[in-house]
Amino acid sequence: MIGFEMILAVDIGNTTTMFGMFSGNKLIDYFRIDSRGNKEYGSLMTVDELGIMVTQLLKSHSKTENDVEGMALCSVVPDLNPVYIGLADKYYGVKPWLLDCNATLDMKILYDDPRQVGADRLANALAAKKLYGTPAVVVDLGTATTFDVINSEGDYIGGVIAPGVLTSSAELFRRAAKLFPVKLERPEKCIGRNTADSMRSGIFYGSLGQMDYLISRIISEMNEKDIKVIATGGHAEKFAPFSKYIQKVDPTLTLKGIMMAYERNV
Repeated sequence: MIGFEMILAVDIGNTTTMFGMFSGNKLIDYFRIDSRGNKEYGSLMTVDELGIMVTQLLKSHSKTENDVEGMALCSVVPDLNPVYIGLADKYYGVKPWLLDCNATLDMKILYDDPRQVGADRLANALAAKKLYGTPAVVVDLGTATTFDVINSEGDYIGGVIAPGVLTSSAELFRRAAKLFPVKLERPEKCIGRNTADSMRSGIFYGSLGQMDYLISRIISEMNEKDIKVIATGGHAEKFAPFSKYIQKVDPTLTLKGIMMAYERNV
């Protein structure tokens, strides 16, 4: 697709939603918002609340609603989809395209039931294949930590879903009466000398160990050479420098994959 002003690629996640502003196939800027409007009451944003917020954010990037000529959605939160469809219609006058397993992706999906693969995982796999080559493993550290695997033939062959770093730690804080929330950061030493450092160590090094162990198992089962390991997601830059396997961090990998799929299908 050539000649459009701007396409908004939107990655609707459980915790945060990312907007990517694309001119042609080039990502010119991006921003994040909380996926749900009122965290205290768990309510959803209305179309107008979302529209006002996104309009202001576009203005801060020297863009207006008139610049938006299309919207590509990737969602793992179905109850938010109507709000974003309403946003596209009311504020931009466009019909959004929604990524799912029925899209033409130039990539076979070898899951037992392709409908069970999250759209964000498909976007990650597609972008990794196109940008970094195959075979590849994508680690997405978000609400869940997902591992997606592309073989040397360029096929999506499956992956792993594990609890996200903050998801598992939040459950620890909730269930253990004497424990309390701590900031996610890497302690200098594994052996903590107080409760806070002990929890930081368990959360950080426990998550790192889980991630590297799963990557090692995946690599072993793939039985391929020169496997690329790419990390994305909100916590990728915290963990990647200390991983034995991660070679590249791409914080906008999902957005790029959404846009690649959009260009192929629209």
